[in-house]
Amino acid sequence: MYTIRIKNMAFHSHIGVLKEEKKVGQTIEIDIDVAVDAIPKDDALSTTVSYGDFYPTIKQIVDRSRVDLIETLAQEVILAIKNIDDRIQPVTVRIRKLNLPVDGVFDHVEIEMKQ
Repeated sequence: MYTIRIKNMAFHSHIGVLKEEKKVGQTIEIDIDVAVDAIPKDDALSTTVSYGDFYPTIKQIVDRSRVDLIETLAQEVILAIKNIDDRIQPVTVRIRKLNLPVDGVFDHVEIEMKQ
């Protein structure tokens, strides 16, 4: 078993509870850690999982999503990534909202979910 990690994928989203977040949108960043139960053999892609499928899958979800909670988005991402290949075991997703309509000084808010 091994882990594929992709860090700091950036997307423009329309996710949030507030009307402005849905209308104007904001940048989010997504990291994924994907555990793969496979042993690559003979340098053949067919013996492993292609990480090239992960970004377009996540982009499609973010582009169409209008959910209120980033936790809901994380669940959607996990399910979609796990559906790519039966050899994918636990998936960890971290989602960061960078520009928040919250009074305070901080870089971002991040959630992490693993299934």
